[in-house]
Amino acid sequence: MPALRILIVEDSVTVRRRLADAFAGDPAFTVVGEAGDGQRAFELCQRLRPDVVTMDLMLPVMNGVEATRRIMTHCPTPIVVFSGMENRTMGLYLLDALTAGAVDAVEKPTRFVSAEWTDELLMRVKQAARGPSAQIPEHLRPEPAWPQSPPRLVVIGASTGGPAAVRTIVQQIPADFPLPILLVMHLSEKFESSMVDWLGKSAAFPVRHAVDGELLPMVGRPVLMMARANRHLALRDGRLWLTNAPERHSSRPSVDVLFESVAREMGARTIACLLTGMGRDGAEGLLTLRRAGAMTLAQDESSSVVFGMPLEAIRLGAVRHVLPLKDIASWLDGFARRRPETGQA
Repeated sequence: MPALRILIVEDSVTVRRRLADAFAGDPAFTVVGEAGDGQRAFELCQRLRPDVVTMDLMLPVMNGVEATRRIMTHCPTPIVVFSGMENRTMGLYLLDALTAGAVDAVEKPTRFVSAEWTDELLMRVKQAARGPSAQIPEHLRPEPAWPQSPPRLVVIGASTGGPAAVRTIVQQIPADFPLPILLVMHLSEKFESSMVDWLGKSAAFPVRHAVDGELLPMVGRPVLMMARANRHLALRDGRLWLTNAPERHSSRPSVDVLFESVAREMGARTIACLLTGMGRDGAEGLLTLRRAGAMTLAQDESSSVVFGMPLEAIRLGAVRHVLPLKDIASWLDGFARRRPETGQA
């Protein structure tokens, strides 16, 4: 297999050398160009057509967000962005880059580049280059009437590409949406507060972190509650709980933990959606929900940044409907308003 061709975009010569050394240590990569500002990055991307671009956000001449936007408009290329995440402002800046089309984000290296950080970088870049590639069944099995009971709750899981996908959904959900929404994404502690702020600016209803021990909000009071970084979110006895239980699929919070707890608690009164993400977290939990009678949805391949988690759920038979991102909000809204006497899946 040919080596992946990498364009490094970073204004610090020292950091560029660290990144180039990291790629040089793996024969799966070759660095085909380096740029010190966003304008040069855009020009080199058009000329060199790399397989992946690694992009710092704080660049002279043209910042990383604008450079990402131009590249994705004129010569679409997978982009992995770097961010220091020093504060909420930087966090929002990073989210803007993901919205502009960046595939993934990696925390910017410090003066010391560890082997763990290098391994994480190389894995993320390989995943970005791979992109959607798998096939899904053309037809899913027919489903019986749904719901058997009035819907009570929406649960959503996402990972790589999730921030932009979730934002697209909440932007389209109306203010009178009747159900609370629980969300699990794989985020670092430095990123979670910025995510709440960012999503809150796009939503017509409150967005906040879940609070340990709080009651599940009533129907008719729409709110999106997100799991905290490094804490599982689960539903038990009508309350939300944040736990330090072991990781699932190397993740805490884990989508599976939330989905399985909701299957036990709410069963067929649940609408569950699994979005773009790497790996298989959420697939088994979605299957548990489907077996409990829940309505289960997955984002389709063409609109997923990484078609890992949805594909695993489809392979398990956990998914009733596969939808493009642009249609998910309207489907959620339609299902949320269905009643047993008229609902058909």
